[in-house]
Amino acid sequence: MKDISQIMRQAQAMQAKINEAQKKLEAMEVEGTAGGGMVKLRISGKNALLSLSIDPSLMKEDEREIVEDLIKAAHDDARRKLDDAQNEEMKGLGGGLGILPGFKMPF
Repeated sequence: MKDISQIMRQAQAMQAKINEAQKKLEAMEVEGTAGGGMVKLRISGKNALLSLSIDPSLMKEDEREIVEDLIKAAHDDARRKLDDAQNEEMKGLGGGLGILPGFKMPF
């Protein structure tokens, strides 16, 4: 059996790694696009909308529904990219924790 102080040091080191990974995840920024790049948006790791760009050619009254759909599609694209980036970041940490692949951390 391992010495309790050694186990505590390992637990503290793992907690520090988890905190560092969480900060990296929150600091991430990804861009989502739709309509061949006519709509672009950036979101943070906390899912905050950072920027939105709409091609001027879409700014017509009769294009409103198309623009709304493109914004939704761009957001979905950004969320998918963010999830992929965050999952990739957590792979290395999960190996050190002995967590099963595909198991999501609670943050």
